[in-house]
Amino acid sequence: MITNNFLERHNGLQEKDLRKVFDTIGVASVEALINETVPETIRMNRPLNVPDGMNEFEYQMHIKEIAGKNKIYKSYIGLGYYNTILPGVIQRNILENPGWYTSYTPYQAEISQGRLEALLNYQTMIIDLTGLPIANASLLDEATAAAEAMLMFYNARSRDAQKKGVNRFFVSSTLFPHTIDVLMTRAEPLGIEIKIGHPDTFTADDMTFGAMVQYTDEKGLIGDYADMIQKAHTANIKVAVAADLMALALLKEPGLFGADAVVGSTQRFGLPMGFGGPHAGFFACTEEFKRNIPGRIIGISVDKNGNRALRMALQTREQHIKRDKATSNICTAQALLAIMSGMYAVYHGPEGIKKIAEDITQMAVSLSDALLKYGCKQLNDHFFDTLHIELPPQADIIQLRHKALDAGINFRYIDGNHIGISVDETTSQADINKIIEIFSAVLQIPYQPADFSKKAHRFPAGFERNTPYLQHEVFNTYHSETAMMRYLKELEIKDLALNRSMIPLGSCTMKLNAATEMFALSWPEFGNIHPFVPIDQVGGYLYIIEELNKYLCDITGFAAMSFQPNSGAAGEYAGLMVIREYLKTQGQQHRNIALIPASAHGTNPASAVMAGMKV
Repeated sequence: MITNNFLERHNGLQEKDLRKVFDTIGVASVEALINETVPETIRMNRPLNVPDGMNEFEYQMHIKEIAGKNKIYKSYIGLGYYNTILPGVIQRNILENPGWYTSYTPYQAEISQGRLEALLNYQTMIIDLTGLPIANASLLDEATAAAEAMLMFYNARSRDAQKKGVNRFFVSSTLFPHTIDVLMTRAEPLGIEIKIGHPDTFTADDMTFGAMVQYTDEKGLIGDYADMIQKAHTANIKVAVAADLMALALLKEPGLFGADAVVGSTQRFGLPMGFGGPHAGFFACTEEFKRNIPGRIIGISVDKNGNRALRMALQTREQHIKRDKATSNICTAQALLAIMSGMYAVYHGPEGIKKIAEDITQMAVSLSDALLKYGCKQLNDHFFDTLHIELPPQADIIQLRHKALDAGINFRYIDGNHIGISVDETTSQADINKIIEIFSAVLQIPYQPADFSKKAHRFPAGFERNTPYLQHEVFNTYHSETAMMRYLKELEIKDLALNRSMIPLGSCTMKLNAATEMFALSWPEFGNIHPFVPIDQVGGYLYIIEELNKYLCDITGFAAMSFQPNSGAAGEYAGLMVIREYLKTQGQQHRNIALIPASAHGTNPASAVMAGMKV
């Protein structure tokens, strides 16, 4: 029998420590303490239907077995999720390093200078690539960042617009479908009317306050939105652009063609897909919105000796002061992932990022040209990485799907005659030829390998980027692994994390996970899974979700669990939305007041306001 040592090792309290605690507070045991502090009326009077815990060795064997239930196919599905290459120096020295993954929200600037510098790098990267002057220190993901942009525009309406009840938000039908879903969910409780249409059909009217478009769009087309944005601005309508960060290394930045805000995901900058996340969302905007931007901004200051000092410089005050007027419940967001993606830019530098983007679009062009020889139509005249393929009449899409699955490949199947193929930084020439072989077999046309000799892109005229980015010294210094490793250690030393001390504040963001619990984060069996793969490829993920659902229901007494929220604040919002829906089903939608203690966390009133409640 292997000793089940997890509890005593992880909690760190030995019997002698417990005796000191009990003697000090005057109880004989943990059970006695519970009896004296937890009222009998709310105590569970049955044993939990949860199995005994495993020791660390057993758990490693168990999680490895579960990981084996996931199938790692090569996914070309796109829709905002792509295979990436996380540099080993970042994986080992940030993701797998407790000096970074246990660090606390940087409320106390004097013990957080390393993390603050890493987040400042991230902000600088976003500002450079989007072409806008302000960026925050990350949000939760692309879809919720899009919702934050909509709410920011809504809450920044003029008094006249508010009095008039201007409440319409135009959403491009070519946005990612999951982003549209989140926008509709967030809009409904606040009375925002979502109007979905193609950008070409956009008309500026006096009841519309904002609009959003995707660049490049959900099928990969690069749209020219300059005229639409100009038309919107003439009517005082603000426009947000959901952008592909990697594409912005080669494409004209949205700030240059008039975007008021740019949102998206930094997933392409080295973050594993992880069956949909978590990933850091980015958010940039014009100076006009510097008092309305959600989340936090890291700023440069000086200390009492005149040295450079970083701090959290700006956050919307309503979340903490005028709490009933809060517009966003975002606090810390995905700091660890933002730091990783910022360091991806530091490590590769401007030339490295540009080369990765050029390789991606070159592979897409080569594949597009090759498929034309098989009678396929490429419906995107202009694209970065995604092909929208119309199959020839003789093609059997079911046979194509089976052939692709047999080869370990996932495409996006749009309908019975159209598929999407999105390439990424992991796509090799051999991968492109493997795709061509599948089409060759299905269409029964002799195989011809792709021609990779032509260096070309398929951008609209005038859309090739001609402005510099990542020019700051930090992005042009640490390009060897040794230099990068030393830079990361230098920043880590400037920070206080759980590997050196207990942190003197409490928060849901303190990462008290045991090392054993963290190992699987780096495994490709969990990291390299696209969220929209066929269900039979995610047996391991489904096993974990179903098992956790069963245990949590037993512990809490609830009927089912939602695993959708990716932060405590998102969980508050989800819970309040459930209560709101329940009251509606009871015909009690007039019950819209949320009582919140003055001592509550700043996200609590914000979540209630976002759920359409009065605080």
